[in-house]
Amino acid sequence: MDNVVWTGTWVARRLGVELVGDEKLADLLGLALRRNPRRAHLLVSNVLGKHVPQSPSVVYGHGLALGRRVRELLGTEEARAAVVLGYAETATGLGHCVADGVGLAPYLHSTRRPVPGVTPAGGFEESHSHATSHLLLPQDPGLLAGDGPLVLVDDEFSTGNTVLNTIRDLHARHPRERYVIVALVDMRSAADLGRLEDFAREIGARVDLVVAASGTVKLPEGVLEKGQALVAEYESADRDAVTSGRAPDAGSVPAAGAAAGDEAVRSAPVTPTDAPSARQPGAPNGTAAGDGPSPVAGTAGAAHGPAGGRGSVPRRRTHPAATRVELGWPRGVPDGGRHGFTPGHRVRLDGTLPAMAARIAEALPDGARRVLVLGFEELMYAPLRLAAELEQVVAAEVRYSTTTRSPVLAVDDPGYAIRTRLVFPAHDHPDDGPGERYAYNVAGAGFDAVVAVVDSAADTAELHAPGGLLDRLAGHTPSVLLAVVPSHVPARRSTERPSMLPEPLRGPAFSSYAPDEVGWLLRDLSDVTLEAPTEEREEAIQSGGAHYAESLPVEYQPSDQYQELFRAALATSAARIAQAVGAVTELVLAERSRSPLGPGPDASASRPVLVSLARAGTPVGVLMRRWARHHHGVDLPHYAVSIVRGRGIDPNALRWLAAHHDPADVVFVDGWTGKGAITRELAQAVEEFEAAEGITGFDPEIAVLADPGSCVRTYGTREDFLIPSACLNSTVSGLISRTVLRSDLVGPHDFHGAKFYRELAGSDVSVEFLDAVEAHFPDVAEAARTQAKELLTADRTPTWEGWAAVERISEEYGIHDVNLVKPGVGETTRVLLRRVPWKILARAGAGADLDHVRLLAEQRGVPVEEVAELPYTCVGLIHPKYTRGATGADGRAVAV
Repeated sequence: MDNVVWTGTWVARRLGVELVGDEKLADLLGLALRRNPRRAHLLVSNVLGKHVPQSPSVVYGHGLALGRRVRELLGTEEARAAVVLGYAETATGLGHCVADGVGLAPYLHSTRRPVPGVTPAGGFEESHSHATSHLLLPQDPGLLAGDGPLVLVDDEFSTGNTVLNTIRDLHARHPRERYVIVALVDMRSAADLGRLEDFAREIGARVDLVVAASGTVKLPEGVLEKGQALVAEYESADRDAVTSGRAPDAGSVPAAGAAAGDEAVRSAPVTPTDAPSARQPGAPNGTAAGDGPSPVAGTAGAAHGPAGGRGSVPRRRTHPAATRVELGWPRGVPDGGRHGFTPGHRVRLDGTLPAMAARIAEALPDGARRVLVLGFEELMYAPLRLAAELEQVVAAEVRYSTTTRSPVLAVDDPGYAIRTRLVFPAHDHPDDGPGERYAYNVAGAGFDAVVAVVDSAADTAELHAPGGLLDRLAGHTPSVLLAVVPSHVPARRSTERPSMLPEPLRGPAFSSYAPDEVGWLLRDLSDVTLEAPTEEREEAIQSGGAHYAESLPVEYQPSDQYQELFRAALATSAARIAQAVGAVTELVLAERSRSPLGPGPDASASRPVLVSLARAGTPVGVLMRRWARHHHGVDLPHYAVSIVRGRGIDPNALRWLAAHHDPADVVFVDGWTGKGAITRELAQAVEEFEAAEGITGFDPEIAVLADPGSCVRTYGTREDFLIPSACLNSTVSGLISRTVLRSDLVGPHDFHGAKFYRELAGSDVSVEFLDAVEAHFPDVAEAARTQAKELLTADRTPTWEGWAAVERISEEYGIHDVNLVKPGVGETTRVLLRRVPWKILARAGAGADLDHVRLLAEQRGVPVEEVAELPYTCVGLIHPKYTRGATGADGRAVAV
């Protein structure tokens, strides 16, 4: 029977080629021939979805499995810092699937389509390919500049030249310590096996290899010349068949016949009435389709807008034989990884796939039993995900493959991998000029419908013209559908920077603090509606992959009972806070002043410049400034800047500070530490800023009031106690919102944004809090100085004990993600005020410090569980139901 014949038999018998290695190689690969001066034979993957139509769940499942192996290899932290890079055109979809399996990493693929306005971040040559030049065009120039692992994905790893050339080019620009090479098959020869280890030693980096199967192709002497002669012989026979009128296409639809340019050379004499082979492409060797990913519920996104950029043309009249399907592609989600694709984009796509697949299903003809979703060259991932979703909702057998630039000989023999080919003109105005394009194993496969999926740059007159792709498909299937995905056009980045940044905002125009207390290096977004209810916001992040800094929670309005708790807590803890303020300020003045302390107009010339991390750090910065003035007679400059998880500190704010102060004088200030996420974020952000801008001298060390997580050297105390400013939101922070970073509101030359809630002035206790603490400065002055002297001589090296405790709690409670564990009184309060809490862990015997936590928990119906030997006074756990919507260390939805 045909379905037991290996699809490499025909080539193996005629050329003496032998495939040896893992048993499953024959299921994964077939063989074909192509006209190529470097390599005549072609390994044809049965699970890649390029040349052989295959079940989309099988295609997606293979890439996903490789990606999960990469994540296991790297571990969660390294996976979060990784970037996945796929190769055009064959592995663009595979690389994207691997990135999905890794789950935490952005994805980029190389491209042969230049895009005006996008500067290449690199390029390389693919030596054995028919089209060798690859470009790397990330929208974010810093995407490949990090030092995390780089994961490179290709369909096969043969000589290794392409991958090693890529690594060598990128390593010279941005050295990193680790690379992971991923391929479906490792087909290196014995001579090539040692090159990878030698190369790793050469560049001084670790290089791992992850593959689905391994083997090699044994090639007899003279195989290239034999293969070229064989190709020439069969191409000549095909031309003769077309010229004589003899049907060259064994897979034609009987009523339509074969069109000129549709090729399939018989391996034995035939008559035009011969029926197609019983074996259908896409089910190699009789293998069954595997289970695909389960569908993700969601709603349709907005309909796509007009295409733009190179190759964009007005929409053409649809080919009369084709039906256009409006997908409703989600606005803002790229069509693929040509310019970068983030985990957040994937979450948004997941949410809209069911609705898009439903639209395709509705357009299919009644009774369709076999359907092909046909992608377009580098556009492999979007059609694959649509096909996989369609496979879940229709009774028909769904297959997936794509068109290609690669010319391969077609031979209609069950032992040959490429049975038929359709030939048609390129239809996306390629940069290298017009040329032929191909669709393999489509003619004669018995498809009742073909859904052609192209990007809008390829929705041109050539696509719809006689002899174009749609016309060719119409000759071989009774129903042709066309679905167009909008081509992603990166926003042009301005290379000009304004000579002057705006001056800091100050009260009372912005904030309820006095103008000399703090200057806000922020943009005023008070007139913009950004708030949503907590549960809605979590759901939006979950379904849309939104960053937490793109919206604001509705400001919690405390009840009278809660307000009384705040005032009682302030009365109880004000002296304790005052002493911690004094201790940390004395430490900063002692270690960061570059001239003796003393009053006078020049005394602050080389004194610290306090820069609070808005907004939790701002009240602490104001208090530190008041201490320095009260006890030393110096006015320390004080500013508030934005830092956003996953985005770093506001670079424009750092530029302004560097223009007005010596960066070496800047001391960053925050309220408290939890597990140290912001500490790490700031260190990385400052390093990246200095490397990019050439402005040096900023010290990323943070000074905090309380350091229960043991994450910093400069602190007032390491006890975990109630800091009343954590009990409220804007009404204890100068009526300023949490900071906002959204591209449509904050331009490349703007400070990050925030809102001033003037309407909440009646509930404002910001100044009341400051005054209550300052009132205790005289009482605690001696104790604070003594404490500071002891700290100056003590070992204050961070132990990161809090991080270890969080990891333990995460595992003990079955959460398995440290980002959903919020340690300490301050962070627990934030969970109750802003998030969807699951439960609160309270240290056994904790007293009044937790009164407000217990009240909030009661109001929200959250259980409080007492735990012995808890290293923090309390820990807040975010509800597992909202795991995907909970923001993690990167500020985005936590991947599961």
